[in-house]
Amino acid sequence: QVHLVESGGGLVQPGGSLRLSCIGSGFTFGRFTMNWFRQAPGKERVMVASVASVGRTNYADSVKDRFTISRDDAKRAVHLQMNSLKPEDTAVYFCNARWSEYGYDYWGQGTQVTVSS
Repeated sequence: QVHLVESGGGLVQPGGSLRLSCIGSGFTFGRFTMNWFRQAPGKERVMVASVASVGRTNYADSVKDRFTISRDDAKRAVHLQMNSLKPEDTAVYFCNARWSEYGYDYWGQGTQVTVSS
């Protein structure tokens, strides 16, 4: 059974930092592209950052130079370091594991990030 469990969300002031983590189980972690999505109230879920199985990373323009995604295949973990947070970063953040060639697409339950003074 596949599980993706996120942690690290919370309330932070503007300009602060948070580190999200996601631990995967039940699938061949190292073969999957790992992604972080977010969904703000009343808005669509959008991709924030991704890291491919070979380590190549990609970021949404809105978070470039502020967020860093990394993976540790030995620990079956993916992290999202978020710096210089802004109120518009407030959203539920979801961990996603995807192997498009085979149609595999797994989601975590999400973790709330709130940026507010």
